[in-house]
Amino acid sequence: MGIRELLSEILGDEGHVVQLAENAQQARGARQQGAPDLVLLDIWMPDTDGVTLLKEWQRDGLLTMPVIMMSGHATIDTAVEATRIGALNFLEKPIALQKLLKAVQQGLTRAQEVARAPAIAPRPAVASAPVPEPSIPSAPMYAAQPPQNGAIGIARPVSNGEAHAHGYTLSFDLPLREARDAFERMYFEHHLGREGGSMTRVAEKTGLERTHLYRKLKQLGVEPGKLGKKNAAQ
Repeated sequence: MGIRELLSEILGDEGHVVQLAENAQQARGARQQGAPDLVLLDIWMPDTDGVTLLKEWQRDGLLTMPVIMMSGHATIDTAVEATRIGALNFLEKPIALQKLLKAVQQGLTRAQEVARAPAIAPRPAVASAPVPEPSIPSAPMYAAQPPQNGAIGIARPVSNGEAHAHGYTLSFDLPLREARDAFERMYFEHHLGREGGSMTRVAEKTGLERTHLYRKLKQLGVEPGKLGKKNAAQ
């Protein structure tokens, strides 16, 4: 449960809408309700393994969305079999965060390409071993939808003893530490607003590693998920 919630939080911060399933039975029910834009499917699940579920979807004509397989115990043969059946990608656990997000983005991009040109079939790929970054060990199945783009701004009145730039103000009368924290808070809120709450794009814009960015936002009390939702509503 904790790992599902962690992945849900990470993908939610990226602006994706996430539906969780803790076993194959729940995954079947979710698929019957409609095809998601992308599925992250674990191989080891409590009732039915992920490869068997993938075969079921292919047999029943339900494998119409990109599926990324995940496992910490599978062999190369398992990965090859999954991609032969129709999986788009295979991630070996523990999964590095950047590798996860890159695979998700590639899967969503492929889904959009297939929607525009149905005759072009997805080309499967086997993921290599993960790079040493903060990792996520396990999760059964996730469905994601693309984030919404847009921008928000925070405007404050300008008075003497304040700096003003791009709709933000900062008082020079604050102690240095408070002024620095206030500036960094406005700085990250600005970029999160411009990038629709996407942590990946903000990390690229600010030149910070994603894990460092998470720690910095937590320290400053900035919640990217709320900013992304606020931005989408405007």
